Amino acid sequence: MSDASITQPPDQPPRRFVFGLAQRVLLLTIVFVMIAEIAVFVPSIANFRNNWLRDRLSAAYTAALAMEAAPDAMVPEDVKRQLLISAGAQMIAIKRGDSRRLLADEDMPPAIAVRYDLRSATPLQSIRAAFDTMLAPGARTISVVGEAPMGAEFIEIAVQERPLQLAMYKYAANILLLSLVISIIVAAFAVAAMYWMVLRPVKRLTDNLLRFGENPEDKSRIITPSGTRDEIGRAEAALAQMQAALARELSQKKHLAALGLAVAKINHDLRNMLSSAQLFSDRLASAPDPLTRSLSGKLVATLDRAIAFCQSTLAYGRAVEPAPKMQTVRLSRIVLEAAAIVSPEGAGRPPVMNAVPAGLEVHVDADQIMRVFINLFRNAVEALEAAGTQDVNGPHILVDADVRDGAAHVIVSDNGPGVPAHARKSLFEAFQGSTRSGGTGLGLAIAAELVQAHGGAIRLLEDRQGGGAQFSIILPGALLKPVNALAAK
Repeated sequence: MSDASITQPPDQPPRRFVFGLAQRVLLLTIVFVMIAEIAVFVPSIANFRNNWLRDRLSAAYTAALAMEAAPDAMVPEDVKRQLLISAGAQMIAIKRGDSRRLLADEDMPPAIAVRYDLRSATPLQSIRAAFDTMLAPGARTISVVGEAPMGAEFIEIAVQERPLQLAMYKYAANILLLSLVISIIVAAFAVAAMYWMVLRPVKRLTDNLLRFGENPEDKSRIITPSGTRDEIGRAEAALAQMQAALARELSQKKHLAALGLAVAKINHDLRNMLSSAQLFSDRLASAPDPLTRSLSGKLVATLDRAIAFCQSTLAYGRAVEPAPKMQTVRLSRIVLEAAAIVSPEGAGRPPVMNAVPAGLEVHVDADQIMRVFINLFRNAVEALEAAGTQDVNGPHILVDADVRDGAAHVIVSDNGPGVPAHARKSLFEAFQGSTRSGGTGLGLAIAAELVQAHGGAIRLLEDRQGGGAQFSIILPGALLKPVNALAAK
């Protein structure tokens, strides 16, 4: 086998370290504990230094008592030297009244670099002095003043600062080591608790979101809420509801898209066949048989509705309606043309009463606004023909309008049974807002889309007194001109 035939595995990209929530919580916990330890360390190191110096002063107290107790205060030099060594001092002095007595010192008096008085030292001064000692270069000799026994005013000693500095370094190292150990222990418990109570549920939410996003239509990927009553539990419940609603919506949209594609494919042939049937039905209207003539009208009406259904379904199935071609037209003319299409004179259908002022002009796409009125009129006509009316004036449709704030406010009403309560919520949604059995709900959805494309609004008003449906249409860009100006025009 040649080397060329050996398939080499593709190079895998190096895995990058992800600084996740757990790592951040661990790091932040350590940092916060260290900050707390520093806040404790600063006064504690100052207190450690003061205690160390007070211990030297206590030893100097004892040495001073021994030297004061000697006969005639005569102490041999070697004894003084031993007392200085035991006190860790290079010089011991005591002051009584106006006299300052040097009890013991070395042969070579040290040069004092700094003098500290522990009797009146404030916490801030102690902290400043502690860091001054830790950062002091070289070996300095310092003078320390404290309270004195035997009624003396004070006792003063001179000590080497280096032993104090080394002791403070050791103390600081122990504090640092202890702080790190405490930080790690606290951080471990904090991260464990945080992971169990927060990070693990959040990771579950994140993993589910990613998994659900890969295939939102798969209902098995909807998260199962844990049932807890905390914020994460409520978030899981809300996410489950949202995912279920989204899955249903996507499934419905997918079915609608498939339906639109199917309708687009068959619409041409179906419309041709219906048109041919309409021609044949026209010939039936002139047949000598009275029964045939009476049935032909119903047949024509049925074919008209079928053709209109195909056209409206295909129109709604388009991705985007064409942009309106705006022009200034009389609104009353649009209403008359729409009424002539839906309820032509002599057809026996409920009439459309046009009360729109003759001088009301709107800047709209006439064809699109006519489609709005056609859909509204057709819905009203079908409702009136199916359920009738209790009005003594008979079934009819009324269109009225006026101009307010530069917009045309149009009211389209009928005296039929009105809009059922179950259809009001989704009245302008395709395939959901039908007000009658067997309806598609496309007419109002198309009307709402066209009105919104003009920057207007359409809504259902409350049922008017005596029954019937009442729709309000607002179209911007309206002007009411005097009738005589129109006649001169």
